[in-house]
Amino acid sequence: MDLLRFITAGSVDDGKSTLIGRLLFDSGAVARDLVESIERTSEKSGSGQVNLALLTDGLKAEREQGITIDVAYKYFSTEKRKFIIADAPGHVQYTRNMVTGASSVDAAVILVDARQGIQEQTRRHSFLASLLGIPHVILAINKMDLVNYSQARFNEIVAEYEGIKKRMHLEDVIYIPVSALSGENVARPSENMPWYEGSPLLQVLEALPYRKDLGAARLPVQWVIRPHSDEHHDYRGYAGQLQSGALEVGQEVTLLPSGEKSRIASIELGGEKLARASAPMSITVQLEDDKDISRGDMIVSSEDPALTGREFVAHLCWMDQSKLQSRNRFILQQTTRRSVAVVQSIEAVYDIHSLEKNAGDSMGLNDIGLVRIKTAERLSFDPYSVNRRTGSFILIDEASNSTVAAGMISAG
Repeated sequence: MDLLRFITAGSVDDGKSTLIGRLLFDSGAVARDLVESIERTSEKSGSGQVNLALLTDGLKAEREQGITIDVAYKYFSTEKRKFIIADAPGHVQYTRNMVTGASSVDAAVILVDARQGIQEQTRRHSFLASLLGIPHVILAINKMDLVNYSQARFNEIVAEYEGIKKRMHLEDVIYIPVSALSGENVARPSENMPWYEGSPLLQVLEALPYRKDLGAARLPVQWVIRPHSDEHHDYRGYAGQLQSGALEVGQEVTLLPSGEKSRIASIELGGEKLARASAPMSITVQLEDDKDISRGDMIVSSEDPALTGREFVAHLCWMDQSKLQSRNRFILQQTTRRSVAVVQSIEAVYDIHSLEKNAGDSMGLNDIGLVRIKTAERLSFDPYSVNRRTGSFILIDEASNSTVAAGMISAG
């Protein structure tokens, strides 16, 4: 049974947490004692309905304010598929959380309140979905019960989003009218919207194409294993997680950033010998000859090697209260390698409304821009559009040791 990761996003009060709660509840993923606890809490609030949002709003501050602050991860499964859901914050000041939650998902469910229509956060989250290379976007037009299940209103929002879709180059967008509160078109069809001929949200999620991590082999070395024992006197293994592609015994590989070539002598997984390994397995590889390899180096397919260099252009989401300025210095982490890095220049800052690139000499919290970065050491990387894992990185503030930015490499 394959696994689908998806994120829910949208503006504040669009009903993201309620939608996730409904999915969990209707799929039978909620224990009976938890349901009873939520029923009791809902009774105290006097709303007259079971507040399914409590299944995801776990932080005390979230429950008190009725908003989502952190990215809440939930797990459930049906007979057809397993799911991991990330519930992203709706407030603009938590855009950085959405970037973190969306970096590894296969689909984005963006909610729109049928009464309010397309909002700034709708555009922002759609832009991030495009920037992060999320292959499937589902626009869930929620609270249809509050607009009398109007097909005209649904069509109006779809028409407006079609313009956004084209401008942001989103290829696969599915539109679904839902009422998360009552569960209509979430896990079951709605009798109040017979004009909608598509499938409920859960069935759409079950049917989305499964994206395997194919492509060229990329194995960042996390650890060099040298036992120094009589039994394994000459053993030298290179351990790490395959980020993409597959490796086979006897395959020619290139070692980056040195560019040397070798062949794979053996592959091990948990002490078991394998003839072939594929992403995302965590494996140990031995080569046919001794090479000078250390943590942060990368073992790649010789047929399609990664780029190497000390300078590249990248899209950057700034996540810190202080402003980013040219010549600022950081620690850059990309796969298993860390290097001192300098932001040489800020090429442009995006206007989230017009999507235009504006000139700027600084970036503030949640700004998204295009920057040029130079590192002290040579990195091995791919453009993010080719490989989401080897094409992504984070910037770490040296003084506080905290992450201040997430980046997607555009080109070397």
